[in-house]
Amino acid sequence: MADPTKHFDFNNLCSLFQTRRTKIFAYGFMISFIACTIFLAFSPSPNSSSPWFTNIYTADSGSYYRSHFTSLFSYLFPNSTRSNGPDAGFEGLGGNRTVETKPGSNRTVTDALSSSKIREGLIKGLMGCNVFDGRWVRVDDDSYPLYLPGSCPHIDEPFNCYRNGRPDSDYEKLRWQPHGCEIPRMDGKDMLELIRGKRLVFVGDSLNRNMWESLVCILRNSVEDKSKVFEASGRQEFRTEGSYSFVFKDYNCSVEFFRSPFLVQEWEMPENGSKHETLRLDLVEKSSSRYKNADIIIFNTGHWWTHEKTSKGKDYYQEGSHIYGELNVVEAFRKALTTWARWVDANINHEKTLVFFRGYSSSHFRGGRWNSGGQCDSETQPIKNETYLAKYPSKMRVLENVLHGMKTSVIYLNITRMTDYRKDAHPSIYRKQNLTEEERRSPLRYQDCSHWCLPGVPDTWNELIYAELLIRLNQNKHQPQQHPQQAQQHQQQPQKQQQPKQQPQQDQQQKQQMQQGQQEEKQKKQPQQDQRQKHQMQQGQQEQQQKQKQP
Repeated sequence: MADPTKHFDFNNLCSLFQTRRTKIFAYGFMISFIACTIFLAFSPSPNSSSPWFTNIYTADSGSYYRSHFTSLFSYLFPNSTRSNGPDAGFEGLGGNRTVETKPGSNRTVTDALSSSKIREGLIKGLMGCNVFDGRWVRVDDDSYPLYLPGSCPHIDEPFNCYRNGRPDSDYEKLRWQPHGCEIPRMDGKDMLELIRGKRLVFVGDSLNRNMWESLVCILRNSVEDKSKVFEASGRQEFRTEGSYSFVFKDYNCSVEFFRSPFLVQEWEMPENGSKHETLRLDLVEKSSSRYKNADIIIFNTGHWWTHEKTSKGKDYYQEGSHIYGELNVVEAFRKALTTWARWVDANINHEKTLVFFRGYSSSHFRGGRWNSGGQCDSETQPIKNETYLAKYPSKMRVLENVLHGMKTSVIYLNITRMTDYRKDAHPSIYRKQNLTEEERRSPLRYQDCSHWCLPGVPDTWNELIYAELLIRLNQNKHQPQQHPQQAQQHQQQPQKQQQPKQQPQQDQQQKQQMQQGQQEEKQKKQPQQDQRQKHQMQQGQQEQQQKQKQP
C-alpha cells in the first residue's frame, strides 16, 4: 500500500509562506482580524452612532446577524433601499417608514414611515382622484373587516348575516381600490376625534340606516368601555319610524338616524270617510327642524321611488291641494329633490354644517323583483366583468342636476357603480335567526337583495366619509391664517389703492376753486377800475374847459 505522505511534500508547502508577498498578505489578514475582534469587544451601547454594530452583548441571537447585515448593507450602500413584505408599496408616500420593530423582524426603524406621514400621503393622493372609479380587491390580512362578525349588538337582525347562519365570509374580506389612489382604512378612534363634540346625522331610508348601523359598529369597536356607547332612548331595534341617536360619552358626540325615505312628507287626505295616502312633493319632511343644526348630515333617497305606488304615480303625488291624477316618477323625483334643495339652501348654515348626499345603492334581484320571487342567495363572488354592470340610473342624473343648481356645496357620494359589482354581499335568505334551510328557502319568504350584510359594503361608504373629513382637516391645517393686524391692513389696502384715482379729481376741484377765486377777484377790481376811468375822464373834461376859457 502506498504511503500518502509520499505524495505530499511538506517542504514545498512551507516554502510557499517564505515568499515576501505571501507574508505581507498573512500579516495583514491577522492584524485586520485582531482589530475587528477588539472593536467588537469594546463597542459602545446600542445608542451609539456607530453605523455598523450595536452592542454584541445586548443583541439577541435570533436577530443579531440579520440586523447587523442590514446595517452594514445600508452603510455601504446609503442610497439603496431594502423593502420587504407588503409595506414596500408605501415608500412612494414620502420619507421613511416607522414601524414597531419586533425581535426577529427584518425591518428596521430607519426603513419605516410614521403612520401620520402615511395618512398625509394618502390624503394628498386623494386630491383630484375619482374615488368612485375602481375595483374590489381581496384583503388577506386581519385589517378587514373593520369589526369582527357577530361582535356588534347594534346590527338589526335582517343585516346580521353572520348570526343568521350565512356559511361563507369572502364578502367581508373585500375593500374598494380606486384607480390611481388609496382610500385610508378607517381608524375608529381617529374618526371619533374628528367628530368630538359634534352631531353626525343620517337622514333617509333603510339603506341609510344600514350605513348608520355600520358606522356605529366601527366606532364602538374602537372604544374600550363599551358601556359608554348607548342609544339615547334605550331602544334595541331600529326598524320602526322615528329617529335614533347613539351617544359616545367619552367623546361628547352622537351618531343619529332620522327615517325619511322620500325626504319629503308622506301625507294623508280625507276621502269619503277614509284617508287617502299621498306624497307632498312641496313639503320637506317633518323632523327637518331637529337636525338642521347638526355638524355633518348624510342624506339619501332612492329605493322607495321604485315601489309600485311611486312608479305608477296615479293619484299619489300632491302639491298644495292639488293631487296629480298621474305623474311620471322621474318628474316627481325631480320636484321632491328641488323642494329638499331649497330647504337646505334656506335652513342649513354651510359654514357650520357639512352636507353629503349618498347616491343610489344597486340591487341584484334575479328572476323577479323584491316581492315577486327575485333571488340572489347563490351569489358568493362579486361581478368582475364591467360589461355586466347596469346603466347609470336616470334618477341619479336628476339628482346631479339638482345638486349643481344649489347654493350650498353638497358632497355627492356616487356609490352606484361600486355597489353594482357586489351582487355577493346582500342578506338574501339570511335575514332571520334560527331558521332551517327549508324555511329560509320557502317561496313565501322574500329574499333581500337590496340591503347589505354587516360587516360589509356600507363600511366602505363610511370610509369615504372618513376620507373626506381627513381632506377637510388637511386643508384647514395648511390654510394660511392671517394675524388680526394683517387682516386690518389688508382691509385698508383697497382704500390706499383708490387714492391715486381720487387725486386727479382733487386737482380738478382745486383748479376750479382757483379759477373761481380769480373771477371773484376780477369782479372786485372791476368797480375800482371803472371809477378811476370815470375820474380820469372828468379830470380831462375839466382841463379842456379851463383851456377854452383862457384868452
